[in-house]
Amino acid sequence: MDTDQYIKSIIKQFQYYKLLGDKTIKQLPDEKLFWQYDEHSNSIAIIVKHLWGNMKSRWTNFLTEDGEKTWRKRDTEFDDDVNIREELLLKWNEGWSCLFKALESINETNFDHPVYIRNVEHSIPEAIHRQLAHYAYHVGQIVFLGKMSIGQEWESLSIPKGQSSAYNNERFSIPKHKAHYTDKLMKGDSKSSK
Repeated sequence: MDTDQYIKSIIKQFQYYKLLGDKTIKQLPDEKLFWQYDEHSNSIAIIVKHLWGNMKSRWTNFLTEDGEKTWRKRDTEFDDDVNIREELLLKWNEGWSCLFKALESINETNFDHPVYIRNVEHSIPEAIHRQLAHYAYHVGQIVFLGKMSIGQEWESLSIPKGQSSAYNNERFSIPKHKAHYTDKLMKGDSKSSK
């Protein structure tokens, strides 16, 4: 796989996780975005704030500066001080925009450039995979909290329970072809939640 194909594939994977978060946030009433199981647990808003801080730190000037910026205040990312949907969405979209802008800047001329996170050297794929796993972990938490908080009203973000056979029948009715597995899921759904 060449550099361009790799970056396009990785961008699609990150877009998929952003979409899962977008769809969760969109279907929740405001109060559910800020709900905490207990004082030691994170709300969706706190997780979004942490993702925002991490993304801004890791991906701002990522080829020339360490991914753990001196201006980042990681501990404050877990303070419960985001309390309106608009601020949550601003941070959510700002973090992802920083990530996508950085990924789109990667090409064959800079692909072998080392990236540092807390003074540890990473190849670009290592840095990307580290963050992909981290973001998928937290988006999974967001989805779980969303599903748990609204119960029966939850609209499934994947194959709904009991519909696996119908889904597989539809997929296998189409001849083998080249595509990214998220293409069907993201068609028409790539816009950020408002």
